[in-house]
Amino acid sequence: MSLEIRNLHVRIEEREILHGVDLTVEKGQTHALMGPNGSGKSTLANTIMGNPNYEVTDGQIVFNGEDITEADPDERARAGLFMAFQYPATIPGVSVANFLRLAVNARRDEPMKVKDFGKFMRENVNMLRIDPSFVSRYLNEGFSGGEKKRAEILQMAMLKPEIAVLDETDSGLDIDALRIVADGVNALSGPDLGSLIITHYTRILNYVRPQFVHIMLDGRVVREGGPELADELEEKGYDFVREGVAAGNA
Repeated sequence: MSLEIRNLHVRIEEREILHGVDLTVEKGQTHALMGPNGSGKSTLANTIMGNPNYEVTDGQIVFNGEDITEADPDERARAGLFMAFQYPATIPGVSVANFLRLAVNARRDEPMKVKDFGKFMRENVNMLRIDPSFVSRYLNEGFSGGEKKRAEILQMAMLKPEIAVLDETDSGLDIDALRIVADGVNALSGPDLGSLIITHYTRILNYVRPQFVHIMLDGRVVREGGPELADELEEKGYDFVREGVAAGNA
């Protein structure tokens, strides 16, 4: 079970953002995709999930052996892809619980019975150490940054995706909110989940340790390695990567 990005070229209107990205995330693996602002990380995330504003001009997105390059976002989600957004939407009038029930049932052939869903939700709320009253609130309405991330992690837990893409989910978080995200990802990590954590900070990687690190600059993955690459980036910054690319040593 894997997500494969093959020679992906993507543009918005007339401007090409990605210039041939190759990346594979297998189930059971945790990957970090790092790069400065404007390097193309969020473009890749949005393209993986089928955002129609991003046009694939070359290359493929292959999920579990099937080409999903042209698939609709809901088809990708039903297949087992999940994305935690940098800026999750607010939905007034729809409780977290009702939203989760709709999301869970969208992936099922038959809707889950109310009693079974309630039990399933309580199990995940307890696992993630979330206050049970949280699910009765309207989705993201008046939520702090940490609460929005908590709702995303709870959704990820209940949907049980095969591959999860977390697009700068640590952006703008204080240390407590960062721990909420990290603890949730760590609780869900294992042989049944592959994760791609997209970030330009190294701080979340102090709590969620990836096996693989990829560095993106100017729409290309220019360096790859293990967790030590993130440590090197923390010490030296992105300039050392740029210098390596310029010298042909990346």
